[in-house]
Amino acid sequence: MNSFENAKTFFHNCESAKGWEACAEYVEGEGKFKCQSQALAEVNDIKTYVEWIEGLSNVTMPGSSYNVHSSAYDEENNTAIFFSTFNGTHSGDGGPIPPTNKTTHTDYVYALKMNDQGKVKSMTKIWNAPWALRELGWM
Repeated sequence: MNSFENAKTFFHNCESAKGWEACAEYVEGEGKFKCQSQALAEVNDIKTYVEWIEGLSNVTMPGSSYNVHSSAYDEENNTAIFFSTFNGTHSGDGGPIPPTNKTTHTDYVYALKMNDQGKVKSMTKIWNAPWALRELGWM
């Protein structure tokens, strides 16, 4: 598989909340993660982020989904880009407060920097977390 195919597989495994075991082979080590969001301020590696998404999607917002609007690969910079919307309702345990049964449709972008072996070496999430948290009634 080429870098973009690996990036797509990683993205879908992550967003489908399949967990680290389904994502690890597509990532260099635990990978580096960054997001300019207070909600993810403590998350510094991709493994932790994948585990966060798994809990969010399977426990806090069971039945959540995502829609990919666009994806692209920049060969010059070895970077895959995914623009998507996460759809979820806080109906399960977890989260900062008891279930609100409120729904969010929050847009986000992943920029996945790939290494020479076609694995994700770093990930940047671009996300307006306060918007989503307000929709969910968390702030």
